[in-house]
Amino acid sequence: MTTITGSDTGSAAPARTATNLRTRRKVRKLLDKAGLALAVAVLLAPCLFVFFWMLSLSLKYDIDNTAWPPVFIPTQPTLDNFVHVFDESPMLLYFWNSIQVTGTATLAALLLGVPAGYGIAKARAHGLAALLLLSRMTPGLSYLIPLFTLFQMMGLIGTVWPIALTHMVITLPIVVWIMIGFFETLPQELEEAARIDGASLWQAFRYIALPLARPGIVVGAILSFIYSWNNFIFGAVFAGRTTRTMPVAVYNMLTFESFAWGPLAAAAIVVMLPVILLTIVIQREIVQGLAAGGVK
Repeated sequence: MTTITGSDTGSAAPARTATNLRTRRKVRKLLDKAGLALAVAVLLAPCLFVFFWMLSLSLKYDIDNTAWPPVFIPTQPTLDNFVHVFDESPMLLYFWNSIQVTGTATLAALLLGVPAGYGIAKARAHGLAALLLLSRMTPGLSYLIPLFTLFQMMGLIGTVWPIALTHMVITLPIVVWIMIGFFETLPQELEEAARIDGASLWQAFRYIALPLARPGIVVGAILSFIYSWNNFIFGAVFAGRTTRTMPVAVYNMLTFESFAWGPLAAAAIVVMLPVILLTIVIQREIVQGLAAGGVK
C-alpha cells in the first residue's frame, strides 16, 4: 500500500494549478479566435453576398435574371454577357483610359504627396495637414463648375487630362496623410546622424527617410489607385465619347427602356476585376504597411 506524504501532495497541487491555467488560456484563446472569426464573417457577409449575386447575374440568361423566385446558382452558366459587353462597347479603350487616368493621378500624388508629408511631419504643420484633409472632405460636386469652366477655356474638355488632374483631389490628400503618419514614426536619430555627417535635408530625406517609409508609399499608392479607379463623377462630367473611364462606361450601359441585368453585372465585374486582383497580389504589402504605420 502506497502512502502519500504531505510533501508529495504539496508538490502536486501547484502542478495541477499550472495545468489548469494553461488549459484556461488555451480555451480563452480559442474563444477569442472564434469570436473574431464570427465577427469578421458577419461584417463580410453582406459584401460577399452582393459580389456573389453580381457574379450570378453575369453568368445567367435574362430569363433567369428576371425569374421569380430568384435563381441564385445558374443551372446553365454562360459567358454571353461578357461577350456582349466587349462587342457592344469599346471596353478595352475605356480600360486604357482608366489606366491612364488612375496611373497619372496616383503617380502625381506620390511625387507631390510624399515630400509634402515629410515636410509637414518635420515642421509639425498640422494646420496645413488639416487644410488638406478639408479638401478631401469637401464634396466633389463643389469643384465641378469652376473646374469645368477652367478646362473648357483651356480646350481640354473631352480628353483624359482633366479627369486625371481632378482625381488628384482624391489621391493627394490620401498620400499626404498616410505619409505624415509614417514620417512621424521614423527614428529621429538616423536623420540627425546623417545631418551631422554633412548630409543636407534633401539627402536625409532621399537616403534615410524615403527607404524607411516604403511601406507607407506602397499603401498610399494602392489606396490612391483604388479610389481613383472607382471614381465616377469627374469622369462623367469631363470625359468625351472616346475618353470615358470604366465606371462611366458601365453607367452608359443603362437604358430608359429596360435593364439588361446580365451585361450590366458583367461590366461591373470587369471594372472590379483589376482592383480585386491588385488587392490579392499585394495584400501582404497592405497589411505590413498599415501595421507599420500604426506603431508609434
